[in-house]
Amino acid sequence: MAAASPSVVATLEREDDLEGWKAKARALIAQRVPPEAVVWRTQGEGDLFGGSTDQFPPPAAEIKLPRKAVQLAGTAIYHASRERFDLLYRFLWRSQSEPGLAEKMSDPDTAAVHRLAKAIRRDAHKMHAFVRFRKVGEIGGREQFGAWFEPDHHIVEREAPFFVRRFSNMDWVIVTPRKTAIYQNGKLFFRDGGRREDVPGDDSFEDAWKAYYASIFNPARIMTDAMRAEMPKKYWKNMPEASLIPELLESAPRRVAEMNTRAMTDPKQAISAKMIRESAQYGSLEELNATLLAFAEEHDLGNGVRLVAGEGSADADLFFIGEQPGDQEDLAGRPFVGPAGQLFGQYLQSADIDRSSAYVTNAVKRFNFQERGKRRIHQTPKAGEIDLWAPFLMQEHQLVKPKVSVTLGATALRGFFGRPVKLSEVRGETIPLPDDVGGVCVPTFHPSYLLRIQDEGQRQVEGRKFKADLEKARALALDGA
Repeated sequence: MAAASPSVVATLEREDDLEGWKAKARALIAQRVPPEAVVWRTQGEGDLFGGSTDQFPPPAAEIKLPRKAVQLAGTAIYHASRERFDLLYRFLWRSQSEPGLAEKMSDPDTAAVHRLAKAIRRDAHKMHAFVRFRKVGEIGGREQFGAWFEPDHHIVEREAPFFVRRFSNMDWVIVTPRKTAIYQNGKLFFRDGGRREDVPGDDSFEDAWKAYYASIFNPARIMTDAMRAEMPKKYWKNMPEASLIPELLESAPRRVAEMNTRAMTDPKQAISAKMIRESAQYGSLEELNATLLAFAEEHDLGNGVRLVAGEGSADADLFFIGEQPGDQEDLAGRPFVGPAGQLFGQYLQSADIDRSSAYVTNAVKRFNFQERGKRRIHQTPKAGEIDLWAPFLMQEHQLVKPKVSVTLGATALRGFFGRPVKLSEVRGETIPLPDDVGGVCVPTFHPSYLLRIQDEGQRQVEGRKFKADLEKARALALDGA
């Protein structure tokens, strides 16, 4: 006996008709059409399935679906997998009667949707990092640039606003095989995809970019496997700086030896002379934080429930850097709210520092722990993990532009300066930062150090040192550093 035909064939205009899919999915849910009764297809595909085609009205009222499920599906829909339409409709359908489905990672549908969403965030991260514009002309004093990029998924429309925010002062076009984004005279629009040949070749702008890349290349932080994972060779042909990589890698051992020689002469001088990576690449802290989650998932960093971003005044004069979120911070989603954070708050108050007017963050943004029974035991981040997070810490710092930065502990010190530094040699000192970073740094220990001291007398002695360091930072901020 032949199987019954599906009751509805939902037709989309094209493979990336994402808004069309969302509208039809909501209408189908409103009409209570179950997933097994729906076949998704695009125009041009033959009618192989029978059944009625799009014979359903739009929903009369707003469909109530769990917010987390809608957000997750809204990201995953940009995936290139043809099966995503069926999967996501089934996922949303089930979410009506299973409100916690989006967080139930043991469920096969939920796990599959999370994999799609993770791939989209990774693809977006690559696009932000590896699009390279070439100057193609100038009209009416407004420069025009073009770029070629090859995304894995349908992310061009989703990510184009990022480039509008960053490059609103010029006209540009991003050509991809799937879709072309065009920003001209303050307006963003889209056309069909194109070819690499649609973007002109090398220009003088690339020479400047190569010089910049060579200047920020840090030979001491080379991890070739991690570099290939973060910058796959697929993208090299579109990146002018890629031609420099073999030469820079070859010269790295010599340059590291020279750096170590300088550092052995005077550690503090090496710190103050350290050029701290590139300046901020993001237009706002919100934009930066949106990238951090994708970065953490891509590199499997930490095992906490959530990413804990910095918080406080976006134009703070005081910028405090801790190690990583703890158990309470991970659960609350805020930095410095656990036992060490509460002690930190008491010392801030005693030093006449208003936490709400400062900015507080961590060098590592996700909790590292080991489970022992029902307890989650803190694990100190490894050097490689600190170094992976370090560029984001510096970009966060550059967005706030504080007068005084206070590193709390050795992890924060390494993350901020990009190399291991003995805290005992610099604690409480005023370290001028390079001109392109600005301000000064006052290293001190982490408040958790005070909690670990068993002897009450020693704890009071160290506590007075900690308070003095905070008071010094406050005075420097008031004096304009």
